[in-house]
Amino acid sequence: MRAVVQKVLEANVEIIDQHELNHISHIDLGLLVLLGVETGDTEQDVRYMADKLANMRVFADADGKMNLSVRDVGGHILLISQFTLFGDLRHGRRPSFSTAATPQTARALYHNLTDRLIDMGLPVKNGHFQTHMHVSLTNDGPVTLLLDSRKTF
Repeated sequence: MRAVVQKVLEANVEIIDQHELNHISHIDLGLLVLLGVETGDTEQDVRYMADKLANMRVFADADGKMNLSVRDVGGHILLISQFTLFGDLRHGRRPSFSTAATPQTARALYHNLTDRLIDMGLPVKNGHFQTHMHVSLTNDGPVTLLLDSRKTF
C-alpha cells in the first residue's frame, strides 16, 4: 500500500454528475491521504497504514515542533483512492499500472482502512472509488509525506 499524505488546513472532493460538479466531501484541519493499493497487499498493510496515519506526528505543538498527531489536534482524514500511485513510467511514455491491485481487491482494502481508522476514533471522509474526482486542498507547511507499507525498514 502506498500513500501520499498531506497536512491540510482544508480539503475538498467533488465529482462530475450529469455535467455538474457536486461537492461530496470536505474536511478542515487534518490529513489528505491519496491511497494506492498494490497486488499482494493484505490486512497487514491496512494495519500498518492505519497506525501510521493515526499516529504520525506532523502537527505543531505549543513550541512549534511537529509533535502532535491528527488525533491529538482533533483533525480529520480525507481518504482518496489513487491507483495511479502505482503508475510505472520506466518504459515508454504511457504509465503501466500492472502492479496496481484489481478494483475489487483495492476497494475492499480501501474500505477496510476507512473502517479501521474510524474504529481508532478518527473522523474519516472519503472520495468515490473508481470515479473521476476534483480534489482541492490548502496544504499546511507544506507538509507532504510518502508512506509505503512494503518499505518498513
